[in-house]
Amino acid sequence: MTKPHRKSDPRLAGTAGDTTDGEGPVRQCAVTRERLAQTEMVRFVLSPDMVVTPDINAKLPGRGVWVKADRDSVALAAAKGAFARGFKEKVKVPDGLVDQVEDLLLKRCQNILGMAKKAGGVILGYDQVKDALRKKTHGILLEASDGAEDGRNKVYFLAKALYSSVNVAGALSSVELGMAFGRERVIHGLIRKGAIAKTWTLAYRRLTGFREAPELNWFKDQDRT
Repeated sequence: MTKPHRKSDPRLAGTAGDTTDGEGPVRQCAVTRERLAQTEMVRFVLSPDMVVTPDINAKLPGRGVWVKADRDSVALAAAKGAFARGFKEKVKVPDGLVDQVEDLLLKRCQNILGMAKKAGGVILGYDQVKDALRKKTHGILLEASDGAEDGRNKVYFLAKALYSSVNVAGALSSVELGMAFGRERVIHGLIRKGAIAKTWTLAYRRLTGFREAPELNWFKDQDRT
């Protein structure tokens, strides 16, 4: 489904390479020079003391520099002076910037999962997920990266038997999933199909630019979410 055309955000006026298309804002990566959807990138701004700061939600005021949402691109931007060129200023690039971005993207994913729980848009637990699948509740399967292969496979192949397409997200550990839902650990979950699932997909896609998406190895018919 084509997303509605959105007007340019006045907060981003003056950012190099800004355009829009039918899929929303498009930005130019300061490293690769690719023009990509904003949802595939990370925006950076300068703090008052000129420190390069990730703006994960793209809401902070001021000039922004956009970098493709993957570990190599952000590391290269930090190492090769792309931020100084983009901001046209002498800037400070903090140590561990790539890991900082990953941590913020993880928190973004966890926040979305927390919202999904509050809205009744998520199902947790091995038996509960299997029951939901049998009742034709479709969506995105959550499988902890450190979960047991046997249980994971049983959930996945049940879903495959019932649906033509099955999406799995496996980049979060059981503890990370547990933190999202206010539990000690979560191994299996299901995000119900809908608006929150779409928001999660975009956030998860950016996160897996910075960490492995193990579902691609677990299930060879999986596409990158």
